[in-house]
Amino acid sequence: MTKTQEKGTVLSILSPDGTTLSVERMGTGPSLVLVDGAFCGRNFGPARALANELKDSFTVYFYDRRGRGDSSETMPYAVEREIEDLQAVLDEAGGDPYVYGISSGAALALEAAAAGVPMRRLATYEAPYTGVQGADGTPGSHREHLEALLREGKRGAAVSYFLVKMVGAPAFLPYMLRLMPGVWKKQTAAANTLPYETRVTNNFVAPLERLRQVTVPTLVMVGGKAGAPMAEGQKAIAGAVQGSEHRVLDGQTHQVSPAAIATQLRAFFAAGS
Repeated sequence: MTKTQEKGTVLSILSPDGTTLSVERMGTGPSLVLVDGAFCGRNFGPARALANELKDSFTVYFYDRRGRGDSSETMPYAVEREIEDLQAVLDEAGGDPYVYGISSGAALALEAAAAGVPMRRLATYEAPYTGVQGADGTPGSHREHLEALLREGKRGAAVSYFLVKMVGAPAFLPYMLRLMPGVWKKQTAAANTLPYETRVTNNFVAPLERLRQVTVPTLVMVGGKAGAPMAEGQKAIAGAVQGSEHRVLDGQTHQVSPAAIATQLRAFFAAGS
């Protein structure tokens, strides 16, 4: 079995609104919770590979956010419910663990920290505060368009819209993904959660006033190959979060190397031990 295929102990925990969250634990050492971005969960995305990189240094917890994978969801959706989900995972991990969030998971972790959820230290990578606009020139129209597609049962179209119009991926990417049935199936399965991401990310606009309420020591990271909107977004976060550190990871894209992130997390979290 290869390193990235290793699995830990799967736990089922309950969020305050009754949502059941599927959480996986592996490794030994101080507790660290990973928070995934769009589409991703325990069995799809970067969390498992990163957990394997870190399991010799931390007890790593990673989970399926509500509505994905083996987690349930209770309607109606609200960002506050996702913050409660994360709090429940943190409680399972010991109440005051380290936290790392990537992409929209970074935005969720920042919102939780701003709301006063206890964390020992917080590290983020490329929270997507890029200011991307919807078809009518307003950020909010993205959510409306996604919700309309989903009401019509067009889950594949919702995935394509999110990737191309919102994330900025090349137009041919959805066609390539359709040639990878396993990947496309998992992305379309999570399509119902895409409107949630517009809320978690404040419609892709950094909520600077809320971020100024973050008091936990924070590391804000961005890849050296990030586009200008993403790079500027990370500078805005670092400027709003008092006392935060800002680092550029040379040669890295949004699909950041687990080894590169693991190196940064070990150093940053050790500084606060």
